[in-house]
Amino acid sequence: MKKLLILVGLIALAGSALAQDAMMGIVVKPDALTWKDSPTLPKGAQFTTILGDPTKAEMVVQRVKFPPNYQIPPHTHPFVEVATVISGTFGTGEGEKLEKKSEMLKAGSLYTHPAKHPHYAWTGNEEAIVQIQYLGPAGIDYINPADDPRKKTQ
Repeated sequence: MKKLLILVGLIALAGSALAQDAMMGIVVKPDALTWKDSPTLPKGAQFTTILGDPTKAEMVVQRVKFPPNYQIPPHTHPFVEVATVISGTFGTGEGEKLEKKSEMLKAGSLYTHPAKHPHYAWTGNEEAIVQIQYLGPAGIDYINPADDPRKKTQ
């Protein structure tokens, strides 16, 4: 039994080291990003995945590009959202009703939202890019199901 516990411990340590090695040496330049239309946000938003697989339980880093005067209706995620405004200005608030009462965040600002906590967002008169980090898998649930673009007929 003692040997089994030691073996399990060594495998766990090796797995952790391999995961860390997989993330070493990653360099991502803005001009190398490939942007795609977001299937989970209202029309107009684009995203790119920089690190990780959003379908798996692992660290994911994505950037989302929002057009001017854009709104994301109230929604929740199954994960803690940590986000940094890369460019433009971006507003975000908490609750089940979109109210543009918060201060607009400038490039370099960081914000977080707890898992399963209703929040929303909007942009001002310019495009904004926001980098989002979370532990996957990804997920979004709109407070009002009618706001979900995956459920709208085309």
